[in-house]
Amino acid sequence: MSDMPDKDDGRPVPSRRVSRLMGLGGVAAGIAGNVALNGAKQLASGKRPKASDLFLTPANALKLTKQLSNMRGAAMKLGQMISMDSGDFLPKELADILARLRASAQHMPAAQLNKVLKSEWGPDWLSRFEHFQTRPIAAASIGQVHRAILPDGEDIAIKVQYPGVRESIDSDVKNVASLLRMSGLVPASMDVKPIIEEGRRQLHQEADYVREAEYLCRFGALLSGEQDFQVPEFYPDLSTDKILAMSYIESRPIEEMVGAPQEVRNRIVHLLMSLTLRELFEFRLMQTDPNFANYRYNEDTDQIVLLDFGATRDIGDELSNAYRKLMEVCLTGEVEDILHHISEMGLIPAQITGQPRAVISDMIALSVGPLIQDEVFDFGRNSIATDLRDRGLEIAGNRELWHVPPPETVFLQRKLGGMYMLATRLGAQINVAQLIRDHLPAECLDGP
Repeated sequence: MSDMPDKDDGRPVPSRRVSRLMGLGGVAAGIAGNVALNGAKQLASGKRPKASDLFLTPANALKLTKQLSNMRGAAMKLGQMISMDSGDFLPKELADILARLRASAQHMPAAQLNKVLKSEWGPDWLSRFEHFQTRPIAAASIGQVHRAILPDGEDIAIKVQYPGVRESIDSDVKNVASLLRMSGLVPASMDVKPIIEEGRRQLHQEADYVREAEYLCRFGALLSGEQDFQVPEFYPDLSTDKILAMSYIESRPIEEMVGAPQEVRNRIVHLLMSLTLRELFEFRLMQTDPNFANYRYNEDTDQIVLLDFGATRDIGDELSNAYRKLMEVCLTGEVEDILHHISEMGLIPAQITGQPRAVISDMIALSVGPLIQDEVFDFGRNSIATDLRDRGLEIAGNRELWHVPPPETVFLQRKLGGMYMLATRLGAQINVAQLIRDHLPAECLDGP
């Protein structure tokens, strides 16, 4: 039995390389036209416009967002990453437009979905189910999720990959990188190839549903005896390299818990921060995508539901130990020691002097303040994030200081930043210093 929507408002995913190239080429041409027009207007008025100012206009951001949302795949995923990482540093109207990419994917029309399912399960695929909900319950950059009921009554969730997404990753990444270069936001002297390559590699991993199923099962095993988390059960007989079937767990989006009592919000954030530290130091295995949609809350069992393990990666001993040492020196609050360590890790340029060094030192002192105070920190009532942004903008214009950190740290940093963003969204109150001490190896606890 299939639940066909009254109105099929899905939008086909462009699955051929030529059509995807034309999609990005079209938006690039439109943006270039807007840039030329706006530049001519400013020149006529006696101004000397910057390329980045011409590119980052609300009209261009809206055009880019709409096209990336329609294309889905790597093009949309990269746009989501850009919007999440830079939202606090863009003008509000631009950040709001780009933020739509995090929840605006179009789903496939029923006919295209049926073609994909026939290809993976055979022409009589519907006979496998008592009920299959054609309209997806979620649509993202690489695939969409459907709810279904098996003949024995089991409730399952089925993630279906968009056609052509995996094959288009390399060309999408190349084209989006070119679009960013055209914007003038990335200086020509800055070598972003390692980050682009790391992003390309992660996208290939996220499109590999066999790999994701392996990590789904590994996390399920790691957390199997715990009462605070739920990981969906894997259904291998229904899964392929483009379909991932798992148990369906009734739950709410984690950000909707903003209205829950303070103690519930505190518990949620404490558990997720604790899990992140366990991933880094104990499991040496981390789900690195901080998208809020990957966390949900089961109000019936008071458990956090963990979803989407496509961005999971193993953490090597060297990287884990480097972050252990970083957190250890952060607890002391010694700015020079922290500055030295993050420089050794490659998170900032090796040689920084003068005003930039002073600004970075101030930013470090500001960010570790809650740690050395060793008391409950109210994420909902503080200005640290905006203060850090304002300090950073003091040196952001000095492009000689722009720096590409080691690729292996980029996605880990995004995960740590994502936890901060979630804590802020939920207004959690946490003793972060004590939380870190609880998860540092015993030999680190002899110091302050």
